[in-house]
This record gives sequence, structure tokens and C-alpha cells, in this order.
Amino acid sequence: MKYYLIAGEASGDMHGANLIKALGQRDPESEFRFLGGNKMKNTAGTLSVHYKETAVMGGWEILTSLGKISRNFKRVKKDILEYKPDALILIDYAGFNLRIAKFAKENGFRVFYYISPKVWAWNRARVKKIKQYVDKMYCILPFEVDFYKKYGYTAEYIGNPILDALQDKKTGTVSLKKFINKNKLSDKPIIALLAGSRKQEIELCLPEMLAIIKNFKDYQFVIAGVDFLPKELYQKFLTGSDVLIVYDQTYALLQNAVAAVVTSGTATLETALLKIPEIVIYKTSAFNYHIGKHLVRIKYFSLVNLIMDKEVVKEFFQENLAAKISDELSNILFNTGYRQQMLENYNLLEGKVGEPGASERVAEKIYSTLTN
Repeated sequence: MKYYLIAGEASGDMHGANLIKALGQRDPESEFRFLGGNKMKNTAGTLSVHYKETAVMGGWEILTSLGKISRNFKRVKKDILEYKPDALILIDYAGFNLRIAKFAKENGFRVFYYISPKVWAWNRARVKKIKQYVDKMYCILPFEVDFYKKYGYTAEYIGNPILDALQDKKTGTVSLKKFINKNKLSDKPIIALLAGSRKQEIELCLPEMLAIIKNFKDYQFVIAGVDFLPKELYQKFLTGSDVLIVYDQTYALLQNAVAAVVTSGTATLETALLKIPEIVIYKTSAFNYHIGKHLVRIKYFSLVNLIMDKEVVKEFFQENLAAKISDELSNILFNTGYRQQMLENYNLLEGKVGEPGASERVAEKIYSTLTN
């Protein structure tokens, strides 16, 4: 079988790589082509477009990048038509992938969606497109199945692939001593800073995180760097600072941290499943904020709280972030009962998310559908 996958960001690249591996184990004649990243490229198949060439986020950024977006659509559509896959597998990345789904369906291709776009948060009209153009939706958040059911669409929960990635990483756990020596860190307890994987997130969220450092002199702050972003993007905020950056070591950093400040996204769930007390923040441009506050329809924005349907971790958005982060970090570090309650809720979260093996399960379902 020939498979064409589209993953538009770092987390999708990781999950796409695991899916390629699982499909390859089931389908001895499998061939892969994809819009993705280095993890998919290093697994199997041919990288046609790197996701960093297509990355655009936020209303204003989209408006100023319409030419680039149009060129990428044409490029991928042409590539799909020439490749003629037996299955198109879309991974999250709603704005791009739902338009590709329409094109693919109209041209007779089977369309599978792995990792639902967050249509439950905003732009619920997209459910209509999903019903029209997606043959099967595989969800990684348990509440999404009920959400789709309200719209007369049958989706399937297959577990969360983050558990697969965590399971792989846990087999190679790095000790605190080794992590400190490898990265030339001090012996102070570590606070991990996960500022996101997009340029705009780094520029808006990282300064808010760094502003609290003066209040915690007995701790060292370490940034989880994203290797496909330019190092200068981080360094311009670190002049005169002793904050260090580690690249491609996010799980090792978290495993050896006493707490973390995390930009909202997949990393919030990863941090919780690694049992690291965390604070979740998000900041966007003023334009995006004023547009988004009229469109977003959710009680929480971190995956931890969404899955648990209650406030397990504190979420701070847009304004006065540094002061709020500082107060909450003090609670996490110095209030033993508060910290323990968060960790107990993490145990309940783990039960809700389920067992590892999501990649294998979705690969089996896709392959069985294609061969039966």
C-alpha cells in the first residue's frame, strides 16, 4: 500500500513517525511519502515538504502569508495526484488538512484523520467538513468521541500516542547526575521552561517565563530548545543571564526537573504524565487575542484540565503572566500539600488517558480498512 501523511508541526512529526513504523510492521509492501519533519524522514519513506516550510499560526500571520499558503497547497495537491496513495492520513493541523481532505475526497482518495483538530474549541462549523470529507476520524482525547456524536459523526478513541513516546523515552531515562554533567549545569534544583515550538510562542511566552528568575535564586532555570528554530531566537532574550538551553532533551529535562512552566500544547500533557508539577501559560499577539476571545468556546485550554474536566494545573493567559507564574511556582515548590494534590490528580489523569499502543492500534485499523 502507498500512504501519504501530512503532519504540520513537531508533535505531528513525532506521532507520524510512530505511525509509519507501525504501518510498516503490518504492511510488508508499504510505501510512504509525506509532508512532515526529520523524525518521519528518519523512519521510512520520502519527505516531500518539511513542515517548517508551511508553518503559519494566528490570524494576522495567516493574512500576511496567503501567498505562501496558496503555493504550499498547490505543491502538496500536485504531489498527491502524482503519488496516487491508497490512503491519505492527516495528522491534526486543521486549517491545512481539512482543505486537503476536501481535495483528496473529490479526487477519489481514502481519507483518514489521526489526531482530531480541536474543532471543539473553536470553529465548530468544521465538523460539517469532517463529516463530508473524512472517512474515519481517530481521536486521541477521550471526550472528543462524545463531541462528534452530538453532530451525528462516529469517531473512535484509540488512546493517546504521547504514551508511546513517553514509554520509549522512559526506557532511556537519564539520571540527574548524568544530565547535569552532560549539560554543564549547577547542582541547584532545576525548573524547566518549555516555551513552545513556534517562533511566535518563543517571542511572546519566553520573556514572561524569564522574568521570574530573580525571585528563585536557589534554583536554576533550563530552557527546552527546539532544534529546528534558530538559536538566535532564544539568545536574544538571554543577554546577561545564566539560563541554559538544552536541545533535543525535553524528556530528560522534565524527568530531572522539580517543576515546569509550559506553553499550552501537547507538552502540558507530556509534563503531567511524567509527574512534574507544572504551570501552563499562553500569550498571543494583540490582534489574535481580540479575535480569539470571541471565537474560543472552552472552559480550559490545557490538555490536562480538558481531559480531567477540572482545574488540575493553573492556566494563565495573556496578561500579567510573570507575576502569576511567580506566585504559582511558589505554591508548587513550597506548599507540600498543594504539590501532592497535583501529583495525585496526575495519577487519575493517567488512568483516563489509557494504555500505550495508540500508533499500533490506529495502524491496524487503517490497514484492515484498506485490505477488507
